Amino acid sequence: MTARGDGPSPTIPALLAAAARRFGQRPAVGDGPTRLTYDELFDQARTFGAALVDAGTEPGDRVAIWAFNSAEWIVAVLGLSLAGAVLVPINTRFKGREAVDILSRSRARALVTVTDFLGTDYVAMLRATGVDLPDLETIVVARGPAAEGTEGWAAFLAWATDADRSEVDRRCTDTGPDDPSDILFTSGTTGLPKGVVMSHRRTLRVATDWVEMTGLCADDRYLMVNPYFHMFGLKAGILACVASGALMLPEAVFDVDRVLGRVEAERVSVLPGSPTVYQSILDHPDRGGHDMSSLRVAVTGAADIPVELIRRIDEELPFSTIITGYGLTEAGTAAATTPGDDVETIATTVGRLRPGFELRIVGEGDEDVPAGEPGEILLRGGSVMVGYLDDPEATARALSPDGWLRTGDIGVLDDAGCLRIVGRAKDMFIVGGFNAYPAEIEDVLLRHPGVAQAAVIGVPDERLGEVGMAFVVPRSDDVSSAAIIEWCRDEMANYKVPRAVQLVDELPINATGKVMKDALREQALQRRSEVPG
Repeated sequence: MTARGDGPSPTIPALLAAAARRFGQRPAVGDGPTRLTYDELFDQARTFGAALVDAGTEPGDRVAIWAFNSAEWIVAVLGLSLAGAVLVPINTRFKGREAVDILSRSRARALVTVTDFLGTDYVAMLRATGVDLPDLETIVVARGPAAEGTEGWAAFLAWATDADRSEVDRRCTDTGPDDPSDILFTSGTTGLPKGVVMSHRRTLRVATDWVEMTGLCADDRYLMVNPYFHMFGLKAGILACVASGALMLPEAVFDVDRVLGRVEAERVSVLPGSPTVYQSILDHPDRGGHDMSSLRVAVTGAADIPVELIRRIDEELPFSTIITGYGLTEAGTAAATTPGDDVETIATTVGRLRPGFELRIVGEGDEDVPAGEPGEILLRGGSVMVGYLDDPEATARALSPDGWLRTGDIGVLDDAGCLRIVGRAKDMFIVGGFNAYPAEIEDVLLRHPGVAQAAVIGVPDERLGEVGMAFVVPRSDDVSSAAIIEWCRDEMANYKVPRAVQLVDELPINATGKVMKDALREQALQRRSEVPG
């Protein structure tokens, strides 16, 4: 199956320069007292890029950002691109060792971070690991006190000289559409995060298609609750706004009271988010006390969205356009519903292929399955990744020589051409919009001195969709489930932390020595049925 369409694919520097010319004095960023026009955004990004040049950053070097959504994040990502560098975003929920792993394997030369976010100092977390990062030469603190050996935001920008700005302009001209633009790390079934390498051409195809899909324009005011370290927040957020001239309104964390207030005060028209975001708005007791008439576009996505939720969004909120879609870090948004689709289609499918994509659904031997039958989803298109960073074997397993990406997701194509996601071949589960991978969590659990064996599955959760449940074979009788969960909170991002730990004498193993996770799911179901309602 193929969807037609192909648009221009400029570089990110060319896109930003064009936005400054087209939208000049129109508002670009609104973040508390910080208000930037597109001219000002271009100038600040150019200054940040020049400061990177002064710091010794060369074209192709990696620059990491480990920070919450903010004006500084936007300036930094655009500025590093102007300097010819490659973005490496880091999940704000990561702990020190998780971030060190990303910084080390990406060989990041510079890091933009914060030292005061929800009571957390990211620089202190890094240093507490005791791990040496020989490639990391510059740490810029965007928000919070700048510790010894780091540079505050304003001080770093002051490094830029006229000569550095001229060098930035030269690099903008030299950057090509097929040069690397970003490396987003996503965990795999081996438990090791894999860096997804994208080029400017591929990344901007995601952004410009999202503009076409939603009708995003310069009159729109986009409230950004999706984190910028994620593909959605970066490519369907920042870059989509730069492509269309929309106003970016970053949100550091999702707080329903603050969101309702900003929708009214800023006259927000575009509000994408996970199903949880809309459920929280619908259930808020003071929703009727806020003017939300400006809302125009809602975009969400999940494997399984209650039809009733979409119906309530349609009937109780003022959105004229409601879209669900299917995307992944390795390919961007591959399928989406369209305006005019009924609530059941929006809730139970991820719509049709986006322009430029081809789709196959295959079974054993990679043979195409008959229509209406489930199989693994294979994708091919202009926004499919270049490959995995420094991992040719993983790239070869996921990407065929003729460009077909093996997604690991199980889908069914209906008679109307709509795709339905029915399972995940990789056992991944989604916790409140964040992908969680059992193998990665198991790897951490096995570092606990009291854990001999561990297996993790996803189980249903009313609020978050799914959460992790761990089955643990303890080394001694003095190990408790509560203690293991508490230990996990210090070792991994909170969405990865198992919400339940079942201590067992042994794990069910098949003839080849693999854990039979279907048997564990049956145990989990039995355990839930025995809990009084």
